[in-house]
Amino acid sequence: MENLSIRLFIDKEDINIAYLQNNRQRPEKRMDPINERIRYPEVLVIGPDGQSLGKMSSKEANSLAMSYNLDLYCVAPNANPPVCKILNYGKFRFEQQKQKRLAKKNQHVVETKQIQLHVNIGQHDLETKARHARGFIEDGNKVQACVVLKGREMAHPEIGEELLKKFIDILSDVASIERAPYWEGKWHNAILGPKKK
Repeated sequence: MENLSIRLFIDKEDINIAYLQNNRQRPEKRMDPINERIRYPEVLVIGPDGQSLGKMSSKEANSLAMSYNLDLYCVAPNANPPVCKILNYGKFRFEQQKQKRLAKKNQHVVETKQIQLHVNIGQHDLETKARHARGFIEDGNKVQACVVLKGREMAHPEIGEELLKKFIDILSDVASIERAPYWEGKWHNAILGPKKK
C-alpha cells in the first residue's frame, strides 16, 4: 500500500475571515511605553536609585537601561521633555496590580436594602422592621422604606403616608432622609441613609 501525504494550503486572509466570522475579537496587546516603544527625540531620564541622569535621546536612554539590565519606562509622556525611569518593569507592574487589589478589597460598596410595610401592620412588627433597618443603616447601607397599598386601600393614601412618617420617626436618631417620601404607583417610598457625623 502506498503512503499518501496530503498538504493543505491555507491563505492568511482566509484565516482572518474565519476568525472574524466567529464574532470574537482579538485581545488587545499591552502597549505600555517601555524600551523600544519610547520614540522621543529627547527624554529626561531618572536612574534606578531615583537620581536624575539628565536629558538624552531615547536611543541613548535605552542603551543605558540595558547596561543596568533593567527596562526604560515612560512615567510622564505628556511632560516636556517626557520623563522616563529605569526600573524593573515586571516588578513595577506587579506592585501596581497589588495596590489595585488592595484598594478594591478595602472599598465599601453602599447597598440599598428595601423594607416593605403594609397599612395594617402591627406595632410589634413595625418595631421589628425598624430594628432590621437600624442594623442596615449602622452598617453604612441605605434603606428604602416602602408602604404598599392594595385594592381599596388606594382610596386612603393618607394612611400609608402616616405609617411611613411613623417609621421614619422611629429611625430618626440614626438615619437621615436622603429622598423625601414620594409616590410611585401604589407604593409610597422614602430612602434613608446614615446620619453624617
